[in-house]
Amino acid sequence: MQVGETAPAILARAREGDGEAFRALVEQHSRGAFRLAFRLTGNDQDAEDVVQESFIRAYRQLDRFEARANFGTWLHRIVVNCAMDALRSRRSRRTGAMAALDDVAGELASVRPGPERLARSAEIEDKVQASLGALSARERVAFTLRHCEGRTIEEIGKTMGLRTNAVKHCIFRAVRKLRATLEPLRGES
Repeated sequence: MQVGETAPAILARAREGDGEAFRALVEQHSRGAFRLAFRLTGNDQDAEDVVQESFIRAYRQLDRFEARANFGTWLHRIVVNCAMDALRSRRSRRTGAMAALDDVAGELASVRPGPERLARSAEIEDKVQASLGALSARERVAFTLRHCEGRTIEEIGKTMGLRTNAVKHCIFRAVRKLRATLEPLRGES
């Protein structure tokens, strides 16, 4: 990357086959891509695989990228699509947790809970993971983009290639399923 080079110039060089320019794009966008992939897949290994596959797809499809568009937004959509593919392919495994749950677990750990509380927290986390794993790939992606990433319904629709009503329906179904499966935890508190 050359000093003072603009993002469009780097992108133009990458589209012409300049490996260093594409490396600069990877370095610039890899952290955000990983955060999103982790929130969607729920674990480091799958997130790393999704990010790697996303950059491979982006590199192969650079000639399709419209220069007037934002590279980060385009890559974001590729990451979501790769994550959905990964979620579908691992449907039977049903493992993973969201980054938001890790934050809560980290806060709870800093309080130094006793053994009963640790056991209860592990049980709750297992139930939440199972509930998230029971969502379809579309429901999980829509739910995560809305409630963890803070994306608007319109942004989610563009990212997932769905109409606004379809996005709302996916999120509604996800919330309804999560409420139904996690409701017993409220009574146990």
